[in-house]
Amino acid sequence: MEKLEKPLETWREELSDEQFQICRLGATERPFTGKYNDTKTPGVYHCACCDEPLFDSDAKFDSGCGWPSYFQPVSDTAIASLDDFSHGMHRIEIRCARCDAHLGHVFPDGPAPTGLRYCINSASLNLKPRDA
Repeated sequence: MEKLEKPLETWREELSDEQFQICRLGATERPFTGKYNDTKTPGVYHCACCDEPLFDSDAKFDSGCGWPSYFQPVSDTAIASLDDFSHGMHRIEIRCARCDAHLGHVFPDGPAPTGLRYCINSASLNLKPRDA
């Protein structure tokens, strides 16, 4: 996958303030406020920054955590993982592998078949509904 790199100021011009704060600066939206938290629309969730496909609605589940949750990305190459030691704990941050947009974190308490819960900020995603 070819990396997409842009100066921070370019991202600031292209994204909403909320998207910029979350995707480029690593902020987090408040739980239960994101537009995709309760969405059941079939489709593919793309990166809000670079339009790379990240998650399929078939992998979305209701975790009750307040953020959209998925048990796997669309491919093994869609997501990059990094150790995150902020807030006095160790978590695994996940980013878009193409543009390094902050998406959220992954936790080992998800459903089968992976046992993972990708906890994602709605502002980092754009849903492209499947044609009926």
